[in-house]
Amino acid sequence: MFTIRTLNNIAPTGLGKLSEKHFHIDNTSENPDGIILRSFDMHSLPLNDNLLGVARAGAGTNNVPVDQCSRRGIPVFNAPGGNANAVKELVLTGLFISSRRIVDGSAWVQTIAESEALEKDIEAGKKNFTGPEILGKTLGVIGLGAIGVLVANAALDLGMDVIGYDPYLSLESAWHLSPSVEKADSIEDVVAKSDYITLHIPLNDKTKHTYNDTLFSKTKRGARLLNFARGGLVDNDALKAALDEGIISRYITDFPEKELLGNDNIIVTPHLGASTPESEENCAIMVAEELRDYLYYGNVKNSVNFPNCTVPYNGKPRIAVSHRNIVNMIGQLGAVFTKYSVNIDKLVNNSKGELAYNIIVCDSLPQNEEELIRDLYAINSVIKVRLLK
Repeated sequence: MFTIRTLNNIAPTGLGKLSEKHFHIDNTSENPDGIILRSFDMHSLPLNDNLLGVARAGAGTNNVPVDQCSRRGIPVFNAPGGNANAVKELVLTGLFISSRRIVDGSAWVQTIAESEALEKDIEAGKKNFTGPEILGKTLGVIGLGAIGVLVANAALDLGMDVIGYDPYLSLESAWHLSPSVEKADSIEDVVAKSDYITLHIPLNDKTKHTYNDTLFSKTKRGARLLNFARGGLVDNDALKAALDEGIISRYITDFPEKELLGNDNIIVTPHLGASTPESEENCAIMVAEELRDYLYYGNVKNSVNFPNCTVPYNGKPRIAVSHRNIVNMIGQLGAVFTKYSVNIDKLVNNSKGELAYNIIVCDSLPQNEEELIRDLYAINSVIKVRLLK
């Protein structure tokens, strides 16, 4: 029986993937085997000694102490693509409201609700809320992951020209990306040509303040900037200077920060990207199944810190070993199994950065299996060993 703690409200359809026979959901447990969360900030939450896996029902994992989990041999799972359509639809909404002053116009109408000449006042005032059509304009998409590809393809369907940039474009994304999307050689090339620019890259130490003074200086004058990826991607001080200078005509973001409020050319939504029942269900189902498969069989899929590593279950016992990614580990692991006369039916070893992970399927286990596990832990670079029968 595995105890799972939820740190946010998780869609019941997702939790339903964890059978009551094998899983106990306890929202207050201080010693869970697994954690499922959405937006809860785990950085101040102590990690209990028996924690095996963390699953974030969404794409980003900034609210999870990933490095700490890696040091403890705890995979952090996420749901890439689970909320992609929800975010895509919100980006398209942002695209329209960045051009047509719909939000401003709607708010203004409310201010004249008591006018005795309402129709006349509307006809006189609507000229203040004109805005261009997007048809025939150029959209620059920075980051062509699951969401960026959906946005790029949808913009083509709306009659826009689309330029995309992603130096790390995956094969899967390339398969789904329309060939009509122009591939740029640099981010500067994108912003120099685009009437509208949308960001779809992760936030990390390398990407923080990607949009800074330098990039704003390369941007086509009057462009409209959309950020539904992460708030820290844009330097807010540089943004406000670009707005004052007319380099950016409007900024639309889903990440509220105090310094962005009160500016007529900034529209801020309250982090609504994944706030649809469909995306919440999709993400909850994905991560529940990932965590379940890891706890049951040691299989790893869609982890941000561990390599993908899966072996179909064939009824035989298996041992999962995580360790630092150094040379001669397979030899050292094999020597331990040889010592205990264990025949290895299948061994899969994959690595990701500084971490490596193994699933070792055995024909049988020795009676002194505890000693085998002890000897595996004795290998200097081993982080965690799990015996799964």
